[in-house]
Amino acid sequence: MVIYFYKADAPYGCFSNFSPHPICLEGCEWPTVEHYYQAHKLLGTPDEPLMSIIRKAVTPEEAAAIGRNRARTIRADWSIAKRQVMWDGVLTKFLTHSNIQAMLLATGDDVLVENSPRDSYWGCGRDGTGHNALGELLMRVRQHIRHHPEAMLS
Repeated sequence: MVIYFYKADAPYGCFSNFSPHPICLEGCEWPTVEHYYQAHKLLGTPDEPLMSIIRKAVTPEEAAAIGRNRARTIRADWSIAKRQVMWDGVLTKFLTHSNIQAMLLATGDDVLVENSPRDSYWGCGRDGTGHNALGELLMRVRQHIRHHPEAMLS
């Protein structure tokens, strides 16, 4: 079976990076994975001071707007680093919140697809042929938690 997710307030919305599940990484609390991800585009650049502004953004939409602003200087290694940044954020989210960890594990071996009409890298894109990198990453997180029971929350 295939499970589609996209909006944070829809079924399986906890799989979205916009879901209201704070994470603590690098000594900071991030309101959502989206906040963490967007801020890390600027690490090591002249725009790095904006990372704290992104972290304090009221909504994930606001954090995304700041991070996606084309006037910002994105780190040179972002095309490679973004996958590790996303892994760190998503894994931490599912190791931090037992309720959504249980929901992820309950998906069994179902295929997870971010049904984003606008993102053909992290999602499946408008025509459904995108990379679905977020869905793939979530399935890796699910496997990681299964194979590392010491990491599971009680």
